[in-house]
Amino acid sequence: MAKTTDTALQSVPTQLFIGGNWVEGAQHYELKSPYDGHLVALIPLAQPDDVEAALQAAQQAAPAMRRLTAYERSRILERVSQLIEENIELCALIAAHENAKPLKAARAELARTAETYKFAAEEAKRLHGETVPLDAAKSGKGRFGFTKREPLGVVAAITPFNFPFNLVAHKLGPAFAAGNTVVLKPAYQTPLSALLIAKFFAEAGLPAGALNVVTGRGGAIGDRLVTDSRVKMVTFTGSVPVGLGIKEKAGLKRVTLELGSNAGVIVDSTDDLNAAAARCVEGAFNFAGQVCISVQRIYVLRELFEPFLAAMKAKAEALVLGDPQDAATDVSALIQPAETARIAGWVADAERMGARIVCGGKQRGSVFEPTILTGAGDKLAVSCQEAFGPIVVVEPYDTWDEAISRVNDSEYGLQAGVYTTSIARAFDAAERLEVGGVIIGDIPSFRVDNMPYGGVKNSGVGKEGIHYSTEEMTELKFVSFLL
Repeated sequence: MAKTTDTALQSVPTQLFIGGNWVEGAQHYELKSPYDGHLVALIPLAQPDDVEAALQAAQQAAPAMRRLTAYERSRILERVSQLIEENIELCALIAAHENAKPLKAARAELARTAETYKFAAEEAKRLHGETVPLDAAKSGKGRFGFTKREPLGVVAAITPFNFPFNLVAHKLGPAFAAGNTVVLKPAYQTPLSALLIAKFFAEAGLPAGALNVVTGRGGAIGDRLVTDSRVKMVTFTGSVPVGLGIKEKAGLKRVTLELGSNAGVIVDSTDDLNAAAARCVEGAFNFAGQVCISVQRIYVLRELFEPFLAAMKAKAEALVLGDPQDAATDVSALIQPAETARIAGWVADAERMGARIVCGGKQRGSVFEPTILTGAGDKLAVSCQEAFGPIVVVEPYDTWDEAISRVNDSEYGLQAGVYTTSIARAFDAAERLEVGGVIIGDIPSFRVDNMPYGGVKNSGVGKEGIHYSTEEMTELKFVSFLL
């Protein structure tokens, strides 16, 4: 079934998945490893006819999905969760090949992904409406009213490369829990993970056509999905420019956009400074910083600044760089050489403008060293733009208000972390920080998959988190009876 150079991946499909069938593409592209450039597989480049076929299949499957009971939808999602747990090593290997995710990080993602589908399986049983007391109105006497939630229909899901299993789960899980059908466009660099999940759903008994996977260039596929009238909702995770384009083109469709951040942390006071530093290193350099809620800006009370910076430096320099298939590796390659060059340019510009490189700052083959900067101010790219790479800026502050202001001084607002032993300051931060999630006592990279997740400002619109996404993927209908 696969056209891949790695025998361990021979069971992974490399065809389009349309209408419950594996479809050979007319054209293909070479999927290569970001780490060493080896050929991973030949992947179909979906053509306009393929996208049309996927949309037709999704629309035709919509009645079958609506007829599934909550129990049946839940069983399908639960089975997919089980299949992931049974195939974690294969899935982790795919991630290591596709996007150079180190095995330890990939295994953690897969454990979360299995849990995410379990949450969706549970949510399928919880969708319900409520009674409405119509007789609370003078003219409502003798009437009975209630609401019910119904699936929207066809959902277009466009996913990024950085969490190719779990972010797909955050689209497919709630969509199927609510009874929708989906056309999935995975990232150009991570098609195999999406195709394997399609195989799992087919094995789990999802109706044919309820899930369709089209691979290739976003520009050739995304616009068609976003503008097609059969699509009732677009759920997208990716860059701000693409997200803005989707918002403009989608018209009256429902849209959820998760567009990233340059997440900030305040270190005001803590019982264990070394532990806080270790968590910040983890948040800054996990998967080479290619995480929407990666720690990028840290503001430390001046009296704690030097010991905190020293602790971060020691932890960062202990990270293991190298091959993502090596179980010891902590940090591997960025997704493309162009991204490595961009990060190198940002660091060089910051140093030229007076910033100090505390550690890192150099490229080792396809890997960029975990880099800590200080003295970069708030206006350089490393501070005010989304890095999406292994760099973090650490700066001292003198007053609590200054720290709050500097975190808020951003075009983004996804999540922020606050270390403080003061309950008053914790609640003050929760009130004043302009973000979608305030994480007290930890880094902004904290996320579990049943919590609401989504930002403000240029970080996007709408909320993920299985319960919240499932509701957004339904239509609320009101029914009234005259008794």
